[in-house]
This record gives sequence, structure tokens and C-alpha cells, in this order.
Amino acid sequence: MYFMKKRLLTILFSWAISLSYGQSFQVKDLAKSVGFWEGELTYLDYGGGQLLAQRPNEMHRIAKIKVDPKQLDLYKSLLNEQMLAAIKLEPGVLSYTVVADKKDASSMTIFEVYANQEAYQSHILTAHFKKYKAAVKDMVLSLELIDVDLIINTKKENMYQI
Repeated sequence: MYFMKKRLLTILFSWAISLSYGQSFQVKDLAKSVGFWEGELTYLDYGGGQLLAQRPNEMHRIAKIKVDPKQLDLYKSLLNEQMLAAIKLEPGVLSYTVVADKKDASSMTIFEVYANQEAYQSHILTAHFKKYKAAVKDMVLSLELIDVDLIINTKKENMYQI
């Protein structure tokens, strides 16, 4: 039965992405319509990777940060220290991805994933986060926080293996 569910969802998803760009859909809605949404998480195989319908309580946030270019190296060191501590010590902090603008390395975007809103609220009360915020307060020129919904996350299963 599991294989049949998985295959049907794969077919439904393949159909959904073949829709014109003007139409929208949600994997969860497609799965619910055929009675296969389990409420927690649905994986679909597609094109050698996995497509993921968001866990209902996960929190995804984008942080756009502009840092004083003169303090960029120190800022990145402090950010890395905070993120490593959060990943190691907090089960509800699931991942961080940090990228910098190629034309302006002091403009960064961080994609943050938390197990839920409570995990995020707990995170900002930790000693390591408070230490980071205090240390970088004069380095950060601007900060924009944007809460987002995950639509699709796809990656190769072995993408980091050489």
C-alpha cells in the first residue's frame, strides 16, 4: 500500500508541475484530495531527488542583513559561533543557510528553519543567542526578518558526496 500511495503522489505531483505557471497548487492539497496526507510529512520522489511538503508546524524565516564592511570578518566569525552552538544545543533549531551577495559580501541572506514557533522563541532566549546579539549590535547596519512558507525543497540524496 505504501508503494501505491507514493507512486500516486508522484504522478499527481508530476501533473501539478506540468500546469502553466499561472496556476498554483499545493502538494498537501493534492495528497489530501486522494486521502493520502498523513498530517505530518509527505515525501515524493521526483527527478532523482526528494520533494518535500512542509511539516505543518515548522517555521521558516529569511533574515536579510547588511553588515558594516569594515567588521565583516569578525561578524561572520560571531555568526558562525552562534549558529554552531544553536545547532548543537537546541533540538528545535533545524538548519541555517547563509549566503552573501557576490557584488557586496556585506549583504547577507540567512535561511533559518525551526521545528516550530516555540523552538524559535526558546532560541532567542538562549545565552549564546543573547551573546551574539550583544556582540554584533554595532556591526549590523540593517536587519529584515521575513517569515515564509516552504513550498518545495528538492535536493539530490548524495549532494555532498564526492
